[in-house]
Amino acid sequence: MLGRVANTIYWMNRYLERAENYARFMDVNYNLSLELPPNEEQQWKPLVVITGDWELYESLHSKVEKNKVNFFLALDENNPNSIYNCISLARENARAVRPEITKEIWEQINALYFLVKEALEQKRLDDKELRGFLTEIKNGCQLVYGMYDSTISRNEGWDFGKLGQVIERADKTSRVLDAKYHLLLHSPAKVGSSLDLIQWAALLKSVSAYDMYRKKYGKLTPSSIAEFLILDTQFPRSILACLISAEKSLITLCGSSVGFSNIAQKQLGALKSQLEYDDINDIISQGMHEYLNDIQLRLNEISSSIYNSFFDIEIHV
Repeated sequence: MLGRVANTIYWMNRYLERAENYARFMDVNYNLSLELPPNEEQQWKPLVVITGDWELYESLHSKVEKNKVNFFLALDENNPNSIYNCISLARENARAVRPEITKEIWEQINALYFLVKEALEQKRLDDKELRGFLTEIKNGCQLVYGMYDSTISRNEGWDFGKLGQVIERADKTSRVLDAKYHLLLHSPAKVGSSLDLIQWAALLKSVSAYDMYRKKYGKLTPSSIAEFLILDTQFPRSILACLISAEKSLITLCGSSVGFSNIAQKQLGALKSQLEYDDINDIISQGMHEYLNDIQLRLNEISSSIYNSFFDIEIHV
């Protein structure tokens, strides 16, 4: 497979995963805002910080307001990571690799594009319409995932697509957990309070982990939630489960499960191995924010190494 084709498939899946994650964050945060005191900055600023686009938001808006944050994350053309731009870029990438995907996948991505395009043209993002819009984005992206799983041959293209999806997913899980630890809880006195529990439940729901967490642990506790989202090997949105899936795809693409064939495989294997032997109590005592920040930096390094190892190779031939 040509490097540019593989790169396009990889990013098509990353953009779709990013759009769905944004819709998840926004939907859960909207529900959470209904149960909390009307402090707009405390409720909505963390949502922008999670995405890593706080500096851009500050350059465009002087205040943190619900409507401005929702528009910025959902439809703002000036935000390269907005749902609108992510879906648009996923569609352009899908168009470029049309022979590599099925008719069903193309039509569903196309339908998502016209959904966000219509929403932008009509700027319908009041409270009532926002919920419906976010639900359609989540359902539409999950429909693409299902079609991708059930209609694409398990070839190189499938592995590159899976690689993009799970690396993006691991990054977003780390960010939403980091936001809870670093931003949402301002006072240690609130630990264990009703507000604290509401926020932890919202965090689990934002990554669709609430039901599976309760099935395994029952009671909501910060350490158990962090352990579930970071170190669980069976829940598909935990960071470790994403890394395990990514490593399987890399092994298939590299053709070797012994040692490593390139720097991307080495870096990913090292990070996965670290998480397999990490203990949640040690993570918390050493500093959750620092630990998650390190994971995010290393995921970025892995993404760059994947590009250098697989996608940039044609330039040097």
